[in-house]
Amino acid sequence: MTDDSAPWPTELRVSQDKKTLTIAFNNGERHDLSAEYLRVCSPSAEVKGHNPSQKQTVPGKRNVEIMKIEPVGNYAVRIHFDDMHNSGIFSWTYFFELANEPEKHWGVYLQELEQKGLSRDL
Repeated sequence: MTDDSAPWPTELRVSQDKKTLTIAFNNGERHDLSAEYLRVCSPSAEVKGHNPSQKQTVPGKRNVEIMKIEPVGNYAVRIHFDDMHNSGIFSWTYFFELANEPEKHWGVYLQELEQKGLSRDL
């Protein structure tokens, strides 16, 4: 179920190099989200876990690419990445959160990498 008052995408466009997803929202906002950011913040059980204690920090995704996007009903899409990850369902609400709260996601991810001695590179 989605909040009808929440912004929703009017356009999703993968860049020619497959490294960026541009999202335009019905409120006029437009955001470029890197494939790496989307991959490491995937809402899948593999990344998020089934509860906060199961959350995984996924290293080595600096060069990941978006291979395909497929609709899931009228509320989300599934992104297929070139590392074969495709189990995350990205809702419109989650896209909007990723676009507008990068420190909550990207900043925490970078801190986790550092704390665990991991790298964005393979």
